[in-house]
This record gives sequence, structure tokens and C-alpha cells, in this order.
Amino acid sequence: VQLQASGGGLVQAGGSLRLSCTASGRSLRNFHMGWFRQAPGKEREFVAAIMRSGTGSSTRYADSVKDRFSISRDNAKNTVYLQMNNLKAEDTAVYYCAGTQIVWAYVEDARRYTDWGQGTLVTVSS
Repeated sequence: VQLQASGGGLVQAGGSLRLSCTASGRSLRNFHMGWFRQAPGKEREFVAAIMRSGTGSSTRYADSVKDRFSISRDNAKNTVYLQMNNLKAEDTAVYYCAGTQIVWAYVEDARRYTDWGQGTLVTVSS
């Protein structure tokens, strides 16, 4: 599946952005979808994930974004979203969406994802 991430930009600390990840080629319904980010000089890290459709739509978040970020999906639009509120300077990174069909227990492991978008840059000014 081809994934296209968008919605990044420059925002002041405390502001909000919504990232979108739109798929083509296949439906996202059968994929667990995740968002990861990579800051300059750092490794890629897990941000959030949402379970495939029809299995309860459970979500999972990194502790650093819990209560500030929200992941959701719109199957009709074949799109996954990441709503980011109360952004902090440390949220500055390139954000990637990704899809996987492995078991839910491994959704925080980037190595388990098979399909990746190209990334969208989020810059939070303090």
C-alpha cells in the first residue's frame, strides 16, 4: 500500500496540528496503522498506533504524547489522522505513518511495519 503523509508545518509551542496519512492501492481497513517520528540526530521512535478496523479500534500512545495526541482513522477516506495538541519544542521531528498486519502486541516496533509514508516535517518553535 502506498502511503502519503501530510499536514506538517511550523507551529508555536502550545499550538495544534493535524497530520493525515492517505493510502492508495489498498484499503487500510486490514492494517494496524502507526505514527513514528525522528528528530535530528535521534532514532526513529513510536508515537501512536490504532488497531485494524473491526477489532475494537484500540489505540496506543507513547508516554511522551499521551493526553496530547490522538490517532483516528476514516475508512471511507482511507486515511489515518494524528491530532497533535499542546505541542512542545521536543515534538519537532519528521513524522512518518506506517502500516502493518502483524499482531497488535508489536505495534510499537518500527521494524514490524511493512509500508511507510514519506514523512512530513513538524517544527515547534518555543
